[in-house]
Amino acid sequence: MVVVSGTRVEGPLESFASGFGVELTRAGYTPLSAGKQLGLVAHLSRWLEGESLDAAALTPPVVDAFLVARRACYRSLRSAKALEPLLSYLRRLGVTPAATVDSVSTPVDVLVGRFRGYLLDERGLTAAAARGYVDLIRPFVAGCVQVTGADLVALTPGEVTSFMVSESRRLAPKTVQRLASALRSLLNFWYMDGVLAAQLAEVVPKAVNRRAALPRALQPAQVRALLASCDLGSRSGRRDFAMLTLLSRMGLRSGEVAGLRLGDIDWRRGEITVRGKGGRCDQLPLPVDVGESIVDYLQWGRPATALDRSVFVRVNAPHRGLSSGGVTQAVAAAGCRAGLGTIYAHRLRHTVATSMLAAGAGLAEIGQVLRHRRPLTTAVYAKVDIAALRTLARPWPAGVS
Repeated sequence: MVVVSGTRVEGPLESFASGFGVELTRAGYTPLSAGKQLGLVAHLSRWLEGESLDAAALTPPVVDAFLVARRACYRSLRSAKALEPLLSYLRRLGVTPAATVDSVSTPVDVLVGRFRGYLLDERGLTAAAARGYVDLIRPFVAGCVQVTGADLVALTPGEVTSFMVSESRRLAPKTVQRLASALRSLLNFWYMDGVLAAQLAEVVPKAVNRRAALPRALQPAQVRALLASCDLGSRSGRRDFAMLTLLSRMGLRSGEVAGLRLGDIDWRRGEITVRGKGGRCDQLPLPVDVGESIVDYLQWGRPATALDRSVFVRVNAPHRGLSSGGVTQAVAAAGCRAGLGTIYAHRLRHTVATSMLAAGAGLAEIGQVLRHRRPLTTAVYAKVDIAALRTLARPWPAGVS
């Protein structure tokens, strides 16, 4: 038996409890949170001993069985996520087997797996982007296998268009556009791979690109209210203020803010390296106010127990880098505090573009700042400049009511 932070651990996990306690402290867990984690370890160790199992037996089925038993008598820490800190620690020690991806078995899994490999190896997509493509086309692949079996040579253009039409009735227009792109990529791959006898990518209907609505930007007073909602006396407030300043001054995407590393900021040259979509890497000048907000956060807000080189990390342990969703949630929370309703990170990107246009910048300059690949992407902001559009309008014919 061993006692760690007041928690008695005995059984197969007894020899790992002290090291895990040190790991929790290093990861930034408070004594209270660490105590709860160690209590979970104690329960798991007792359960393993009762089942005549050791730590090496902590495979996914065994973990699931333990969670079922825990849910019967405990109200907290009852999910696989709660066990992840311990399992990660044991995996690093080589005690428990590494998490493995289930082997593909069904025809749908085989087809989807080959397409994922093509996206990663040939197209060079990130794992997250490839997962998004795969999630979109999986229903199509399942439907094809159900109708034609594993032999897709009999796939017809009508089945492709019918799938797109049915999906367009339930999906948002932007999602339909992404589905069309993913489906064309899949059909191109199948044709090159010899799965299809004919090229069917061209029969995928084009989704309507609805750009009638103007980009929704914030007014300067609203941006100031958003920044003022951050409590600069707290760690989270300093972090959110720095992120909001980056978003509202430089027009970064939420994923680009989340992806910033400490080495991406060149303080001597006053530059910041931004890693954007498709592996694009740009060096941009770092505005003084943006740099000051980041310095304030790094000095007084960023936890010393951060587990990686991310600039912006979680407030609660484990102190890992924020995800894109975490940045968006921080912006949404600031919008609610400022009384502006729900605001997402991309709205601040529109705000940067609109303010530049109002200051006299051209669309080409805006496209460079926002790092758009195509001028057509930036052209949507032309509809915001009402004064310039009035000079293009033809006068109303005299005498016509």
